[in-house]
Amino acid sequence: MGVVGIILSLSGLMYFAYRGMNVLILAPLMALLACLFHADTPMLATLTQVYMPAVGGYIIKYLPLFMLGSIFGKLMSESGSADKIAQFVSGKLGPRHAILAVISSCAVLTYGGVSLFVVAFCMEPLAVSLFREAKLPRRFIPGAIAVGAFTFTMTALPGTPSIQNAIPMPFFGTDTFAAPILGLIASLIMGGFGTWWMISRSQKAVNKGETFVEKEKHEFIKQDNLPSVLTSFAPLLIVFIFNYAFSRHIFPAMNHDYLAEKLYGEITLDKVIGTWALVAALVIGILAIFTLHFKRFASPLQALNKGTLDCMLPVFNTASEVGYGNTIAVLSSFALIKSGVLSLSGSNPLVSEAIAVNVLAGITGSASGGLSIALGALGKTYLELAQTAGISPELLHRVGSIASGGFDTLPHNGAVITLLAICGMDHKRSYFDIFMVAVVFPFAATIAVVGLGTMFGSF
Repeated sequence: MGVVGIILSLSGLMYFAYRGMNVLILAPLMALLACLFHADTPMLATLTQVYMPAVGGYIIKYLPLFMLGSIFGKLMSESGSADKIAQFVSGKLGPRHAILAVISSCAVLTYGGVSLFVVAFCMEPLAVSLFREAKLPRRFIPGAIAVGAFTFTMTALPGTPSIQNAIPMPFFGTDTFAAPILGLIASLIMGGFGTWWMISRSQKAVNKGETFVEKEKHEFIKQDNLPSVLTSFAPLLIVFIFNYAFSRHIFPAMNHDYLAEKLYGEITLDKVIGTWALVAALVIGILAIFTLHFKRFASPLQALNKGTLDCMLPVFNTASEVGYGNTIAVLSSFALIKSGVLSLSGSNPLVSEAIAVNVLAGITGSASGGLSIALGALGKTYLELAQTAGISPELLHRVGSIASGGFDTLPHNGAVITLLAICGMDHKRSYFDIFMVAVVFPFAATIAVVGLGTMFGSF
């Protein structure tokens, strides 16, 4: 009966999230529903002593990354840098390559640390302009944006500052550049097949007589008073360069003996270096934006505050899902599920990790939520199995990160719903293409990385 309760609570989490219920209230309710099927689990004690500490622990660990990433993205948007980068890339490729231009622009922005929601808002009017000139059906705009923003730049490209690439770091003692060549291979699979799919699909539609159709609302692209290309790209390059320098050279060369003290958690540098490097790089990137574009902000303080507040709902939503996952993990019947997931892999923890992350990301409709739940429950086990099998922690990092970007993009995913709303589309017209480029191809990339990693190790 305990397993039945867990299945019911997971089904309820997915169903009510799809119906629009906020996960802040939904997650604890579904966690308590699962507890009802376990006579040995007191509900209120589980809520206050298991669920809430897990929520708080996640916020303590990742709030700086969410907050600084949100501020950086907001400042890139408010300064006009995001618009300028998108226009520059789109202008270079032109309407003849409208889909490639949209994908490339989204990829540059998201790899530079701009939130995928900000990217969607920035890119929609530019995509409309390009699709209008190319006479491509506008129903393919969401899929093109999804390729550039929801796939390889979110999980696979080495050094990407996304939260999905940061979550595995404290579990495996890695940094954002883990297994770089495997990450590039996965990126080529996702980006290459995604671009091919969108171009071929749109061309077939055009050959059947479909064309661009205007919407009633006025559409325009903000073009006045944008910064230069050089100063727009500079903050993105700064974050990338300093992230690499701090994680691979600067911090390892410093003395960190104090981390062994009880006050600092009695840990080693590898547990925090990835987070430290990304935090330091984002701070420098934010300072660079203010230095280069200070006069472009109507109110610099307001932009800073808005970016700070924008991170609150995402971090609390994800933390609530993590609290749910940790609650499920302490239930007595979860041991059966855990052993079942582990048995799917035989002696290969990479297979088990890929399956567990994909399933949980799909259930929660969140890449970061599913990844956090899976690693919170099984991360230590995977690391022990990997050490026994001679598998690199960097490979565990990359497989987990890429796997999180597969089944997360099901119809109830919040980013999917938001993207369709921004583009004025619906699931019926545009979701199939999103499913192919953001679910099927990332899953294929996960299989490829697991296979290559199993045969050749991390590289």
